[in-house]
Amino acid sequence: MIDLDGSQGEGGGQILRTSLTLSMITGTPFRVKNIRANRAKPGLMRQHLVAVQAAAEVCGADVSHADVGSQSLEFRPGPIRGGDYRFDIGTAGSSTLVLQTLLPALLYGDKPSAVTVIGGTHNPMAPPVQFLKRAYGRVLAQMGATVEIHLKRFGFYPAGGGEVLAEVTPCPQLRVIEIMERGPQRERYAEAVLSNLPPSIGQRELDIVGARLGWPDDHLRLIHLTEQHGPGNALMITVEYEHVTEVFSAIGDKRVRAEAVADAVVNELKDYLDSTGALGEHLADQVMLPMALAGGGRFTLHRVSQHALTNADVIGRFVPVKIGFEQSDGRCVCIVEKSSL
Repeated sequence: MIDLDGSQGEGGGQILRTSLTLSMITGTPFRVKNIRANRAKPGLMRQHLVAVQAAAEVCGADVSHADVGSQSLEFRPGPIRGGDYRFDIGTAGSSTLVLQTLLPALLYGDKPSAVTVIGGTHNPMAPPVQFLKRAYGRVLAQMGATVEIHLKRFGFYPAGGGEVLAEVTPCPQLRVIEIMERGPQRERYAEAVLSNLPPSIGQRELDIVGARLGWPDDHLRLIHLTEQHGPGNALMITVEYEHVTEVFSAIGDKRVRAEAVADAVVNELKDYLDSTGALGEHLADQVMLPMALAGGGRFTLHRVSQHALTNADVIGRFVPVKIGFEQSDGRCVCIVEKSSL
């Protein structure tokens, strides 16, 4: 039994999600206290509870204290079972964070899986579905995994109702890879998504992107939805390179001008472009776990966040690897290598 303190480091939901994933894969039970202690509303929110319930269903786990608001939890996993699953968050909580918990574990299932999650698909403080599909999914593919992600319906706060389908083929041994360079740029584009809102809002966002980045109109895509649940807006910028794809995003809000939404995404992209790291801050955080499962790997990254340091520490509690960060030729390098627990 591994004991964890959810207030350590970054103190958010990633501690719980990583623990659930690795508990399922390694068969190691865990207890965690002070769940999301550093958040404005500590404890399990609906999306975190659904992640726990989904993990429990996939591996037949015994779980204690699985309730909204719970700040402690005990999880005893059983064997991972592939198959067809459907989970409804019941709110606009993030579907992608639930999927991030399940996808690596289902690679170790006894048969292929198809997982549908209903909830929010484009949320503040969570990766959009396009990030999972284009950025994270590409790294998994490079490691030998077959994971297909399909956005069936957009879901925005507060209505939710979005739907994502993930199809996972078992892959019990991931390949060790290195991503040290981005390589030449292959494609770049911005997407402004509007659900039941005037298209002019998205056009204003794209105008800012085009002006600040000097991109032509054919790199600026307006996606106007009319049959989704509730109003919503997301702006995403995708940059694809030879070795890595990154997706940067911001979610519109009625209290935030379209120009401010666009500036936020462009600033994040330019910060990445001005660095020498192959992986951006959020992708770097997420690929440490599959690299640990592979038994090693290396990549350069934009910056080391507290989120990443916390995630690395939790991974090391379950898997016999050492995750370290060092400076080499003016660049930050993450090194994942085998060690002894």
